[in-house]
Amino acid sequence: MEGFLHVLFFLINLLYVISAARSAAAGIEQTASDHAALLSFKSLVDDAPFGALSSWTNGSLHYCRWRGVSCGRRHPDRVTALNLKSLRLAGFVSPSVANLTFLQKIDLSDNMLGGRIPEELGSLRRLRYLNLSVNSLRGTIPSSLGNCSNLQVLNLRDNKLNGEIPPTLSRLSGLRKLILRWNMLQGTIPDSLGNLSSLVTLSVGNNSLSGAIPPSFVSLLSLQILEIQDASLTGTISSTLANLSSLNMLLLQGNNLHGEIPHFAELPFLSYLDCSINDLSGEIPISLGRLSSLEYLILGMNNLTGEIPSSLYNLSSLKALDLFYNQLEGTLPSNMGNALPNLQVLLMYDNQLGGRIPASLSNASELNDLELSFNAFHGTIPPSLGALQSLLWLDLHSNRLEARKRSDWSFITALTNCTSLLVLDLRNNLLQGMMPKSLVNLSTSLYILGLTNNHISGIIPSEIENFINLTVLDMSVNDLRGTIPIEISHLWQLQYLDLSNNMLSGEIPPILGNLTRMDLLYLGSNEFEGAIPPTLSNMLVLESLNLSNNRLSGSIPQEVLTLSSLTNFLDLSHNLLNGSLPLEIGNLINIGALDLSNNRLSGEIPNTIGKCAILEILHLENNLLQGSIPPSISNLRGLKEFDLSKNFYSGQIPAFLDELPDLQYLNLSFNSFEGRVPMKGVFKNASEVSLIGNPKLCGGIPELHLPKCTSDAFAAKHNSDYKLKGYKWVLLG
Repeated sequence: MEGFLHVLFFLINLLYVISAARSAAAGIEQTASDHAALLSFKSLVDDAPFGALSSWTNGSLHYCRWRGVSCGRRHPDRVTALNLKSLRLAGFVSPSVANLTFLQKIDLSDNMLGGRIPEELGSLRRLRYLNLSVNSLRGTIPSSLGNCSNLQVLNLRDNKLNGEIPPTLSRLSGLRKLILRWNMLQGTIPDSLGNLSSLVTLSVGNNSLSGAIPPSFVSLLSLQILEIQDASLTGTISSTLANLSSLNMLLLQGNNLHGEIPHFAELPFLSYLDCSINDLSGEIPISLGRLSSLEYLILGMNNLTGEIPSSLYNLSSLKALDLFYNQLEGTLPSNMGNALPNLQVLLMYDNQLGGRIPASLSNASELNDLELSFNAFHGTIPPSLGALQSLLWLDLHSNRLEARKRSDWSFITALTNCTSLLVLDLRNNLLQGMMPKSLVNLSTSLYILGLTNNHISGIIPSEIENFINLTVLDMSVNDLRGTIPIEISHLWQLQYLDLSNNMLSGEIPPILGNLTRMDLLYLGSNEFEGAIPPTLSNMLVLESLNLSNNRLSGSIPQEVLTLSSLTNFLDLSHNLLNGSLPLEIGNLINIGALDLSNNRLSGEIPNTIGKCAILEILHLENNLLQGSIPPSISNLRGLKEFDLSKNFYSGQIPAFLDELPDLQYLNLSFNSFEGRVPMKGVFKNASEVSLIGNPKLCGGIPELHLPKCTSDAFAAKHNSDYKLKGYKWVLLG
């Protein structure tokens, strides 16, 4: 018996030793597996700037101490987390990550990783957190991720993923956050996602999804954030969403949703409601006024009608009320600022609202963005707005606001207290009288000042130079007099200057050429005289230049014609310019419209005009130009309008004009053209061509009412002469 016990004891010890040995071997094997998996991951990282993975090459350092690697407490050699976010890593996600079988967290967000999401990740049964957002991952979302039964957070936003959302994700019963926005996903939202009973955040916006919000979403009773913005959804907003009693944010902006806004009155925690940029219609529900926690109500860019319900003014917690681009009517209540004391943003532009701007808005002391443009507000602008010391943006343009006497301008003096003001836009109103001197005391942070289309008189003050950050200055269509102060050249940031349609006089200051960031310069319809300053050629990013309808004289500066940045138009029409067209006109290779009409220009059109290959509109009428139409005009294949009327052109109409495919308007009237009129292209439509005042023309379509040609030989001779000149142009360039 004693011998049997000894044998039994020996066998037990032997089994223990074998088991321990096996465990040790398995541990070594698993340790080696984790180490190898990490090295495999590193091998597919093409770039790790700033030495982000330098510790991974240290052979003496245990991998659990490598940057971004964490190991467990119970299993100190097993990797439980891989956190390498925001390290600018480039390359691919290695499938070997799936060999890290103890992984609970993977965060590779905000890098430059490409390729596909490995299907093998679906074998990580312990995984709770997977964040691959803000990368360049492509392909589809692996359906295998539905096997990660412990997953609580899945964030794949801001990638280039495509295909459909896998219905297998509905297996993740513990999932709390599903974030897939900013990809190229398509198809409908799987109805099965309504089975994710633990879901708190669902964000699938900024994709190309179709269909409606699945009816099953009514089951997501834990849902706090539902974001399906810019996803091409159709249908109506289901009223059953009102049963999601935990909902805090509902973001449905930028879809194709139609119908009326449901009654969301029974959502006690809703703080953010955005249904903007859809096709919603009807009136704003009165019941929205019962959402006592609401802070952001954004319903802009829809087809909403009727008046703004008074119940909304019970939402004292409201911080943003955005109802822009609708068809709302009525007035704003006089006590609006008292009722909404926490308001920070009020966007009501592009509606049909009227009445006066409530002076009580000054009681919403945190208001920083007030935009009421494109409505029918009348009366004076309340000086009380000057109490809004946080005001950054004040846009009241295109209303019927008045300033008939000096005291009506007191709001400008009051606004000098708004020391952070960035935008003041008062265009298209009924403001009249002298520009107040206090205007120049407004915030030096101002970068947009819009006063166009009023009846403001006086001069442009030299103190305008105080606005050192100004990028847009628009004082056009007023009654301003005097000269342009040279101090305006100190506004180094200026990109848009429009002083057109005033009564400004004197010369255009050459020092304006110092404004080298200028994109658009409009000085037309004034009383400027003298020469065009060649220094305007220093504006190397200038896209549009309009100096028309003045008394400018002298020749067109060659320097200005070197501005290849001019892509929109150059308008020097209705002046007293003389001399010939410089050869440098061919430098305007990107110009879309060129108007030199109604001047005293002479000579011929230079052949270099053919280099302006993008030109669509060319007006040279009412000058002293002569000769023949240069063959290089045939290079202007995009030409739509061409006017040479009231000049001294002669010879036959060149045949190439009927081959310009886009030409829709051709005016050759009151010249000395002769011979046969072409019958193709623009010449087929009498409403698109004008040839009056050329008594020697003949032929053409009957609707032109020209005499029949009697000498075909004469017409053929002139036509061959033009073809010969065309060949010379091609050969000589």
